[in-house]
Amino acid sequence: MKALVYEGVEHVAYRDMPDAAPQDAEHLIRVEAVGICGSDMHAYLGHDARRPAPLILGHEAAGVIVGGPRDGDRVTINPLVHCGTCTACQSGRVNICPNRQIISMPPREGAFAQYIAMPDRNLVTVPDDVPLAKAALAEPLAVSWHTARLGLEALHPAMDRRALVIGGGAIGLAAALALKAMGVSDVTITEPNDARRTYVASICPFNLRAETTETFPLVIDAVGFAATRQAASALVEPGGVIAHVGLGDGGGGLDIRRMTLQEITFIGTYTYTVEDFRQTASAIFDGRLGALDWIEMRPLSEGADAFRQLRNGSVAVPKIILTPWE
Repeated sequence: MKALVYEGVEHVAYRDMPDAAPQDAEHLIRVEAVGICGSDMHAYLGHDARRPAPLILGHEAAGVIVGGPRDGDRVTINPLVHCGTCTACQSGRVNICPNRQIISMPPREGAFAQYIAMPDRNLVTVPDDVPLAKAALAEPLAVSWHTARLGLEALHPAMDRRALVIGGGAIGLAAALALKAMGVSDVTITEPNDARRTYVASICPFNLRAETTETFPLVIDAVGFAATRQAASALVEPGGVIAHVGLGDGGGGLDIRRMTLQEITFIGTYTYTVEDFRQTASAIFDGRLGALDWIEMRPLSEGADAFRQLRNGSVAVPKIILTPWE
């Protein structure tokens, strides 16, 4: 099969790889759409030791089951494979399962390929009227759905339901959409990149700013650099909540003294639960997350160019979706 393979720092190559081989209780899936994620970029830049070269990256995927009792079923893929038996899994928190695996990390190859094998429980059926390119957004949208849900659950009931999202990329935009779907009508996004801010403003009715000095009860950091954590620390109201989902760098930025003196809650959020993923998929299918027309389709064979353009900041669209069969 053809695949886009990470071969070293800032080097991915489109080449032949061994065919995906389903194990027991797994299905073979013909991948029809797969998104480029920020974590793929971290690996591409050599910033993620969990993804050593050579490796097929990609974990935001949808496709069609080939063979077996579900042959022909259109599915979106939950890439997080959990053990199902540990305390975390038994309590529904599969995202912190100590034995979890995710495609695009060893031992599981990713979905920048024509085929992938996945367990049945990781597949959600996609209605015939939903394009698979939109269904592939279930994974990044579920990350943000999980963050928005945890942030709102932690917010004191006496506080206003207003939110700031730092970052207008795919995760930030998805967080804003999730907040809207959860009933938060007042959502502001800050995004310093002029082209990206203009693009997001053209597709979504959010308050878009390059920066702000206004404070908010809930702040979602969808970037995760020291500078954005510093901004989140300054812009959250006393008694408010910071939900941190970005993985830009590893440390610095938080004003721990202010957070302590003003009882600000900080929540680190990682991926999603099975229920979060299914709720997100349902919200995509019934239109609660909007038109989801902020994607750009490209052939998988041109994936190397897409990575280079994302690296140099010349892509305004929040999400590039690769198609392995063009």
